Amino acid sequence: MKPMGKTRRMLSVGLGGVALAAALTAPAQAHGHGGDHPAPSWQLTQTGTDARFRGLAAVSRTTAWVAGTKGTVLRTSDGGRHWRDVSPPGAGELEFRDVEAFDGRRAVVLAIGEGEASRVYRTEDGGATWKESFRNLDPKAFYDCLTFFDHRHGLAVSDPVDGRYRILSTADGGRSWKVLPNTGMPEAQPGEASFAASGQCLVSSGPHDVWLATGGAATARVLHSADRGLTWTAAASTIPAGDPARGVFGLAFRDRTHGLAVGGDYRAGQPSPRAAEATGNGGRSWSPASAPVAAYRSGVAWLPHSRSTALAVGPTGTDATTDGGRTWHTVDTGSYDTVDCAPDGVCWAAGEKGRVARSTR
Repeated sequence: MKPMGKTRRMLSVGLGGVALAAALTAPAQAHGHGGDHPAPSWQLTQTGTDARFRGLAAVSRTTAWVAGTKGTVLRTSDGGRHWRDVSPPGAGELEFRDVEAFDGRRAVVLAIGEGEASRVYRTEDGGATWKESFRNLDPKAFYDCLTFFDHRHGLAVSDPVDGRYRILSTADGGRSWKVLPNTGMPEAQPGEASFAASGQCLVSSGPHDVWLATGGAATARVLHSADRGLTWTAAASTIPAGDPARGVFGLAFRDRTHGLAVGGDYRAGQPSPRAAEATGNGGRSWSPASAPVAAYRSGVAWLPHSRSTALAVGPTGTDATTDGGRTWHTVDTGSYDTVDCAPDGVCWAAGEKGRVARSTR
């Protein structure tokens, strides 16, 4: 491992005079008991790098992984006070956009790009060593996101190849991969693609269900598979598309029924109306938020053990919902690209210029 140097102290963030904690004081029903859901606020950590992190895996309140530009992978095991550079050797030209971690030692990262730029690496020793377990040899493929159902079974998705999305599958924790047959995949729309913006264009819940977010075409869609990617159905999104820069960017499901989607237009200064929606039927249909996110948002995550509270992040801030996605309100103006919450109740966010933050109670 390569240490980042001296201790990285955590810096409190209070932007726009509105603390994240103050905005999340509304009651939220928790699984198994009532009462207010604990309210987090962001604390920014110093990572010692200016890489942009769009890949994030929250393992616990102490352990998290981030992956980003210039082949950079960092890991913390002390809540962000120290970050260690555990980047795969020779990966400096790669763009990591997703990381899925099983714990503090085992993780899988995805590099995106055309042809051989799309690769998957796996570590079993906290990033001390890495093995390249997949390299894309098809010049027409461009992989965007990863997801895992458990410690063994996972999928990766490529933009459409020959008119259909391509799905890559592993049954051994990312040590080996195979392309699934596309006979159960609906035809892609002209111009349709997924966004490698937050590691959340492909997400799963439970042992079999997985959802895929799309944009770029006339209609944004969310595709769903109940058999680990063998067969899929497509549902129209209410988030506007019709342009290569618009569509659904991030998904989050707290179970196989209740999901959230966020997106918009990623170009700076462009309006992003109706950029949030929710489903209560597993993605068969989607309902727009009555008070949507304030601007383009690329990442979204449910607070652990909450039935109604979630966070959405983007370059212009963080929004919160306490009613399951029906209404959103801005709670922070810091720039983040992705957000993830650990089972023990702590959330992490990451983005440009080496920004990584952790929630505190």
